[in-house]
Parts: sequence; C-alpha cells; structure tokens
Amino acid sequence: MGWLKKIAAAFLAMTAATGVHAQNSEWTYEATIYLFMPETKTGINGPTFSAEGTLSFSDALDNLDFAFMGAFGASNGRWSLLADYLYNDLSFGNSTPGPAFSGLNTALTTQILNGYVAYRVYEDAGVEVDVAGGFRWFSTKTAMTLTPGVLPGRSSTVDSSWVDPLIGARVRFDFAEDWSGTAFFDYGGFSSDSETWQVLFTVDYALNENWLLRGGYRYISVDHVLNNGNDFSFSQSGPVFGATYRF
Repeated sequence: MGWLKKIAAAFLAMTAATGVHAQNSEWTYEATIYLFMPETKTGINGPTFSAEGTLSFSDALDNLDFAFMGAFGASNGRWSLLADYLYNDLSFGNSTPGPAFSGLNTALTTQILNGYVAYRVYEDAGVEVDVAGGFRWFSTKTAMTLTPGVLPGRSSTVDSSWVDPLIGARVRFDFAEDWSGTAFFDYGGFSSDSETWQVLFTVDYALNENWLLRGGYRYISVDHVLNNGNDFSFSQSGPVFGATYRF
C-alpha cells in the first residue's frame, strides 16, 4: 500500500499543478455506472502448481457472488482526471484434460482501480486526442484447487496487491448527430515481472445534454510474478454497456 500512497500523492500533485493553468475554466464532471460482461481467465504457474481457470459470461451469471463497476471523470480545459473501479467475486469449476485430476475449482475476488491524469494534445472539429499517465492498483484473493484423480489433489492460493504505473491515450470522435465514439488504450508495468494493458472501444449516444448511453468492448490483462516466484495471470474480455451522467 506504500506504493499506492506515493502514486496517490503524485496524482494529487499533478492535479494541483494544473490549477493555475485552469483557473479561468470551469470543471465539468461525468459519472458512469456500467455492466462489463466478460469471459474471465485466471492462472497460477509455478514449479509445484500450474493451472488456468476460464469462466464465460453466461456461466458467470450463475457463479457471480457480487460485482460493482463504476467510473468518474473531471475535466477543466485541456486537463482531465479519470478514475475507474471494478470489483468481482466469483467461484466456478472447470474440467481438466486427462485422468491426472478430476477437475479444477477456482474462487477469486478481484479489485481493480485505475487512475489517470490526461492532457489534450489535439482538438479539431469532431476529434479530440488525449495522452494520459497514471496507475493500476490490482488486488486479488484467488484460490485454485485441482481435485483428486489418478494423482492426489493439490491447491495454490494468492492473496496479494500491487500497483503498476501506466501510460495511455484516448480518442473521442463524432460521426453523426448525437452519436460519437471513444477509443482508449493503456499499457503499464514496464518490467519483466509485471505487465498490464487494456483496450476499450465504445459507441456513445447522447439522450440529451446530461445523459449518455454507451456500448462497446473491453479487454484488460494483468500478468505479475509474485513474491514466491509463481506467475499470476488474469484477463477479462467482452462487451460493456453503461450510462453516463454529465454535470
């Protein structure tokens, strides 16, 4: 959590640094609640345990214990602050190839907090381009159990959290009256033992000046070497739908 405090402090410092530039502008805000309907994959790989569990979204509806997803943005002139939070609590089973084990049971709770400071580098009629820097905080409690087959059962658990720095870019464009699109990409980690990236594409429809409906596709990937030397991987990909209130 020390890294999280340091990055949060840097985030606030960057925000304060924009104050002089933006003092003649007004802040605008947007809050989004959305539904992310992904296929989820998670894995633990090490010298004594190796397994990967997969859960489709259709099965996730039956295996979901709790989920929350929301985002918030604030803009002032060319500067923007962006935050996005995901919480998932899932438990599911998979079959395993061969007779060595009779199945794989996975229980995982994940939290992802993304935070960015963005600056608009290009603006033209109907097109806006922002570059961003920030962080991804990832926290997980994951338990994977290979149930006995020919071989005795075995299990592995992960209870860890970490922070990866990020760089990213966002493009917004208008293509019809009341219709627009948003494309976002980030990449982070920048080391052999931690890598993460994300892509998001949405088509946006303005109901009025305050409300916006969004639908699109999202992919997020996390790969991290744990303190015990095991490699932990996590990814989610699928459609996303949400509603944004702008004020």
